[in-house]
Amino acid sequence: MALGSSFSSRPTAAASLHSPADGQLDTAATTNPEFLTTEEAATFLRLSPRTLEKQRVLGGGPRFRKFGARVVYAVADLRAWADRNTFGMTSDPGYVQRDSVR
Repeated sequence: MALGSSFSSRPTAAASLHSPADGQLDTAATTNPEFLTTEEAATFLRLSPRTLEKQRVLGGGPRFRKFGARVVYAVADLRAWADRNTFGMTSDPGYVQRDSVR
């Protein structure tokens, strides 16, 4: 078996970002990532990163994922969490005013 012959046909992660037609990076994959860091998710939701960190411990926040030591949020989970927290008025069923945890 020749050295490297079994690896030549395997696609790499970097290769999947390139468009075969023009050799350029796929801008959709780089500008619209599926997973966001805590800081990016906080910006997306207009919250502070500390709020998301507290919600990971206390509960009530969006679902998150752990990739090794890294915490990431799927954009779909952030949108679903935001949609579940939609109310018309404070007397809506499900709306609960929580005491501050500070």
